[in-house]
Amino acid sequence: MTDEPATTPSTTPGTTPTTTPLLAPSYRLATIGMVSLVFLAAFEALAVTTIMPTVSADLHGRAWFSAAFSATLAASVVGMVVAGLWSDRNGPRLPLLASVVVFAGGLLLAGLAPDIGLFVAARFLQGLGGGAMTVALYVVVARIYAPIDHPRIFGAFAAAWVIPSMVGPSIAGAVLEAFGWRWVFLGVVALAAGATVLLLPGLRDLVDNPEPSPLASGRRLLLAVVVAGGVVAVDLAGRAPASVGFAAAAVAVAVLLVAVRPLLPAGTLVARRGLPAVVLLRGAIAATFFATEIYLPYLLQERYDVPAWLSGVTLTVGALGWSGASHVQARLGARLDHHAALRLGAALLLGGVVGELAACALELTPFLIAAAWVLAGAGMGLMFPRISALVLAASNERDQGGNSAAMAIADAVGGATAISLTGLVFTAVGPASELAPFVAALVLTTVLAAGALVVSRRVEHVLV
Repeated sequence: MTDEPATTPSTTPGTTPTTTPLLAPSYRLATIGMVSLVFLAAFEALAVTTIMPTVSADLHGRAWFSAAFSATLAASVVGMVVAGLWSDRNGPRLPLLASVVVFAGGLLLAGLAPDIGLFVAARFLQGLGGGAMTVALYVVVARIYAPIDHPRIFGAFAAAWVIPSMVGPSIAGAVLEAFGWRWVFLGVVALAAGATVLLLPGLRDLVDNPEPSPLASGRRLLLAVVVAGGVVAVDLAGRAPASVGFAAAAVAVAVLLVAVRPLLPAGTLVARRGLPAVVLLRGAIAATFFATEIYLPYLLQERYDVPAWLSGVTLTVGALGWSGASHVQARLGARLDHHAALRLGAALLLGGVVGELAACALELTPFLIAAAWVLAGAGMGLMFPRISALVLAASNERDQGGNSAAMAIADAVGGATAISLTGLVFTAVGPASELAPFVAALVLTTVLAAGALVVSRRVEHVLV
């Protein structure tokens, strides 16, 4: 990067860079506040999946069930672009605070919504604020933390998803039973306010150094809206008859790719070496991991008669693998080369998905399904923090927001598109009571994992 972060305790001129503890006085409140916001966003995302059947029944909106998720995802893409442009123009302070306000407003509206229409609108606000918050947090990291500490703070962000993945659904279910589903949303509003208060001192000392962005915000916002519409269209295509669904999905994906191309670094869709390949890798691994993950509990319940509450253990052990690898890469720091971490992580992810495919196709023990997902989670834990660090390393003050937004957009669009396409294949092949649909879905995600491994070998020209 051309400019150092505003606070660089670990990069004194003339000395060998050393890491600074994330809870050192210069970082402490910023670390606690930002990690808390990531934690709350993760909890909310996982909790909604648990309580949504009850919400849709209570608000007489069964037909709107999927819209409550697709609206959030679509809005997040728009929020990412807005935050990226705003951060590049004026610095990340105001975009972060505004995104938290919008996110909290969506939570409040969801908790008070009298009907399903307002609830879906609330979910749209949550997605808008959550997407913007993700990008703004990345830019704040670039301004506050020394470059050598970037893998460690991004590792903390990754770890902040682990506890919600383990206890979030259970807590949401307990709150629903004890107080009602509305308090799942209203309770997070208060916690988000507390996390923001902790973050304010760090933001107060932040040097924004705004520079005018050369990007045309109106055009980028229009493209983001088209991308969001394409994601929703692919999702809806999976609910149409197979012949119509595949045709509609093909058109939607084509439109999506045309619209998303200008929102990513030039050459991203063809895996050009360097930053474009890094951004594409983020989308490819998100597509692989999340499109595989959603079928594992389903597979265990349908083919192995595992109870629903126990089938989620597979996701928990995957989260533990993710957290453990994030912790290892953070401890190793500069001793583990970024590019080596990405290649190893992509290989682990491919190995995990191949293990799931083998276990499914051969109907092997469910313990192998859990073990393979630990492997895949470890691959993600190695790659996610290092990809974030590489994106910032390849950015200067002028384009940190735009490149962070591109990374987040690739993540969201890759994951959503792959989930929709695997759903289309799953539905077309046969009923869930048969083995073939699961095998078909996992074959598709295995192909995605192999593609991610190829892309991981094209990032070596990013300067760090």
